[in-house]
Amino acid sequence: MNIKSTRYLIIACITFVVLFLMNYIGNSADDKLERALMTAAAGVVGLTAGMWLVYRNRNDDTHQDFD
Repeated sequence: MNIKSTRYLIIACITFVVLFLMNYIGNSADDKLERALMTAAAGVVGLTAGMWLVYRNRNDDTHQDFD
């Protein structure tokens, strides 16, 4: 999956909204907006890093010999 694709942007937006709403609705602290925004942003950054790590060698045909 290309990080610049529309499909990834949709998944990232859905991830942001879900994490934001979970943290905003379920938190009773005074700074719930800041916490929800930081958690949602961190979730999208983690998603981006994970997708980059998984798909960086997608077209590489060299297989590792672990035996």
